Amino acid sequence: MDRAAERKRRGRSLCKNLRMHADKRCGRHVDSEYVELAVEVFSMLADATRVRIVLALSDGELPVNDLAERVRKSPAAVSQHLAKLRLARVVATRHEGTRVFYRLTNEHARQLVSDAIFQAEHQLDGTPAHHDGAPAHHHDGASRADRSA
Repeated sequence: MDRAAERKRRGRSLCKNLRMHADKRCGRHVDSEYVELAVEVFSMLADATRVRIVLALSDGELPVNDLAERVRKSPAAVSQHLAKLRLARVVATRHEGTRVFYRLTNEHARQLVSDAIFQAEHQLDGTPAHHDGAPAHHHDGASRADRSA
């Protein structure tokens, strides 16, 4: 393993194992080199069609035509959005014959979109749906009810 790959592996290990100082070591501080990249992620997701694509792919992979039907856009338009999401490494592909299936590369985009929708619910009057007592799932798979138990 080369030195850069080893440093990256050790860094990931530190982020997972050192909870007390994880925020600074994992890039979650104001001087982080990842802040500008995070802005690019938000910019990539700042499009209603792309948000809908992420939501549609939250349950698993889909081909372009199925995605287009779910987000109510033309296959050509969805393909353009998927190309941008793929370049940003938000989605990945799998080929099966002549069909191309798209999937989320990890849970982070799904979680960002879910959290953004939860935040949007707060802009409405009344109690947001995610506060109505139903378990809300977080990125680690635990529900809010599980966390309070």
